[in-house]
Amino acid sequence: MFYNQKLAIKNTHGYQLSAISYQPFRIVFPAKNNLRKIHFVILLFICFFSLTACKSANQTAQTEVKMRDIADDLGRKIKIPEKVERVVSLAPNLTENIFAIGAGDRLVGVTTFCNYPEDAQKIQKVGDTMNPNMETIIALKPQIVFVSTASQIETFTKTLEANNITVFVTNPKDLNGVLTNLRQLGEIFGTPERTTILLNELFERIAAVDEQVRDQPKTKTFVQISKEPLFTIGKESFLTEIVERAGGISVTKDVATAYPKISKETALAFNPDVLILSESPDNTEPNDVFKNSSAVKNKKVFKVNADILSRPSPRIVDALEQIAEDLHPQTNDN
Repeated sequence: MFYNQKLAIKNTHGYQLSAISYQPFRIVFPAKNNLRKIHFVILLFICFFSLTACKSANQTAQTEVKMRDIADDLGRKIKIPEKVERVVSLAPNLTENIFAIGAGDRLVGVTTFCNYPEDAQKIQKVGDTMNPNMETIIALKPQIVFVSTASQIETFTKTLEANNITVFVTNPKDLNGVLTNLRQLGEIFGTPERTTILLNELFERIAAVDEQVRDQPKTKTFVQISKEPLFTIGKESFLTEIVERAGGISVTKDVATAYPKISKETALAFNPDVLILSESPDNTEPNDVFKNSSAVKNKKVFKVNADILSRPSPRIVDALEQIAEDLHPQTNDN
């Protein structure tokens, strides 16, 4: 009936249409239904892959933000990533330490004073130790910023933490503290094997110095950090122990703070037998107050490179060995 009606109408206009030629008109609606089904199936696939991608992204994000707890030298409980890949060092000794334990390639920023090892000079500079450039540090996107003193932390910790950057403070008080820091850095960066080899070597060298100066008389020693004004080491400096381990005794070991400025009258009263100069361009000679001291009269004035002497890093053992030789040269005859 359907075809007859349609054909009748068409015939009144002179069209010669057959039922077969008109068949496409009957499948228009089923074709639309099929297209809707196809669209629905495609939508299901899109949703499935989107959910899968989101799940994968979430799993990746969870892996990236997986954290662990650790304490720094101030006793602060902080969180650091399981895998540390990008860090900034704001102290030359920390830069040396990070390289020494095999993680120098993780440093993305260092200070202008970080000159050792040589590869440290190729790393992006972020300002000096006490006045780092916060914008540069944040732009480098480090996971951790390492600082060496508590005085640094108060000025910019909040800014860094607001950008999800952890601040880790090291503050070694003695030789054992230096070694402990190295071990902890090995744990932070996941380089325990390299760190163990380094520590074993340092322990052996320290033990050799202990044996070298055993039973030797303690030599009265003054460490001159700067000539003018006259700065030295005090009871809070790790160098006080270094002098003692090398077979001497620091005449300023009971002076308050780590690096006190002292008057010439006080220095004159010490009358040291040995002078150790932290050698730098402005500290190559003893202060004039020592011109009549036993050290100067007996030509017991020795120089140790300031970088080696002042940085609590593996090279402090170099300083220990050098001072031991200066104080007790006769023990090396055999």
